[in-house]
Amino acid sequence: MPRSPDVPDAFDVYTLVMLRRPDGAPDLPEDELDALQARHLAYRAELRRDGVLVANGPFGEQSDPAYRGMSVFACGPAEAARLSAGDPSVIAGRLAFDVMEWWVAAGSLAFPGARGTVGDRRSMPED
Repeated sequence: MPRSPDVPDAFDVYTLVMLRRPDGAPDLPEDELDALQARHLAYRAELRRDGVLVANGPFGEQSDPAYRGMSVFACGPAEAARLSAGDPSVIAGRLAFDVMEWWVAAGSLAFPGARGTVGDRRSMPED
């Protein structure tokens, strides 16, 4: 069956990490939360300086307040999971993460601040 003309011939595949508040996240005193947030932000800034994290930030309005933020990594899912597991807020149990690949039409996005290539160019397999 021929592919629909609405389906791109090529895709750019990016590694996304969604941060979320897990059920049963520990309650911490305000001063400890502030210190943990500072360590979380410093860790993510270090990943960005290292060139492995190319875009990230918190969510505002959303249908599920458990979701806290999203990151685009310049590495594969396994490495993104390893790096995300080292986030101080993840270690403390205040955040959990989901890792996934995101396929978008080739050329749809650009990351001008990235040091190198972000994502992989792929074609949709024929059925």
